[in-house]
Amino acid sequence: MDFVYCMPAVSMVSQTFAADHFFIRYDHHHHHDHKDLRRWRSRTTAAASAYPLFSNPKASSSRHKFYQEALKTARDKFAREISFQSEDKDVSLAKALLYVAAEDETFMVFNREMDACSFLNEGIDVCSSSNAREWDSVEQMPLDGKTISEWLSELDAIAKEVEAELVSRDIGCHLVEVLQAVNLVLFELRGFKRSPVHVDSKHSYLHLVLSSGCGSAILLSIIYIEVCRRLGLTIVGSRVGEDFLIWPQTTYPEELFKVTSGHSLFAVVNGRCVEDPRSMASDLTGSSLLGLEIASNRDIVGIALANLIRFHWKCASRSNLGLMLTSPLRHAHNADEKPNKIDKPNVPLLRPQDLKLAIMASERLLILQPHNWALRRDHGMMLYYNREYGKAVQELSICMAFAPEEEAELLEPFVEKLHLMRLESSWKSLGHTASMTVK
Repeated sequence: MDFVYCMPAVSMVSQTFAADHFFIRYDHHHHHDHKDLRRWRSRTTAAASAYPLFSNPKASSSRHKFYQEALKTARDKFAREISFQSEDKDVSLAKALLYVAAEDETFMVFNREMDACSFLNEGIDVCSSSNAREWDSVEQMPLDGKTISEWLSELDAIAKEVEAELVSRDIGCHLVEVLQAVNLVLFELRGFKRSPVHVDSKHSYLHLVLSSGCGSAILLSIIYIEVCRRLGLTIVGSRVGEDFLIWPQTTYPEELFKVTSGHSLFAVVNGRCVEDPRSMASDLTGSSLLGLEIASNRDIVGIALANLIRFHWKCASRSNLGLMLTSPLRHAHNADEKPNKIDKPNVPLLRPQDLKLAIMASERLLILQPHNWALRRDHGMMLYYNREYGKAVQELSICMAFAPEEEAELLEPFVEKLHLMRLESSWKSLGHTASMTVK
């Protein structure tokens, strides 16, 4: 199921650590101390080249600045790609989502380096990758072993395989025959398949789907669209119920529903949902297809980002079963509750990296949908869970200006509490210990 807000019309493998951890004992001295110290120094010296942050304070500061600039560059390139100053047809779905992957991977690489440095400082062995590719720009950054341009070339290669298949069978450019060739290359020769449940980041990033051959329905649709675009065939799409469906732009859509070898072309392109009687997609016909609202390229990027938000939020809140973004709003609005003492530990502890990745995806989606009050509300709530109370107050206050009256009334008492939480946080930072009570 693809997650979407109201639409307007890397290698992610964690760093592994050695099982035979080495610890320095401080409770007594023994004759191996000097050997242990020399061994620790040799390890940390060797690790310095693999983890530049560990080398020295100056290198650490420089490296931190480098990653911050890389994050900003990736975000700027994404914003430029989906800019409303350009025509929608000029938006590259692949480029936009590869810039998303580059930004997220930069963030995770920096975190891995920081974690590795912490372990090394504690004298714990860290297994580093000796074949890691050096990079000094977002364009050269390796995403699962390839740069952004190399992943774009991978899409070119798939399109050329389709062309070769057409030539080998001496087939012309009839719509149905081209689609059959695309389906053959993608789903049979390359083995692409849809992931039934989003439980792995490999299914949520374009380059990892291209690498593994398994991904969410929206990302496989994007790959299909990009390959066909390279063949001169325009593929359009629309949200139908909980599914996102694609088909070629044609004045004879009934051809797509003709069943051959047990399945229609429309079913092969869109998966089992078309033949599932529980899905709204199963009721579609050639004539009803023409009445669907076509999603723009920006809409499609937005659907992918919304799915990414949901995926990372689920990962972040895994230890808090059933936790919803808006849960605190209900408590704040309950007038029957006793005075509520503001206390930071009351905010559920979430996985910080996944929470930050969800926030980053939300920031990008807000570029596309700045007036989407529900999205801005959820963004503000994620900032609250991340304990960024000042930013949360700002986002939720903006949300109240766009939200329906009943939603704004629900937000108001919570925003007031957030104001007090921010004040208390500042109060405690000055060394004061008294708690504040909200009535």
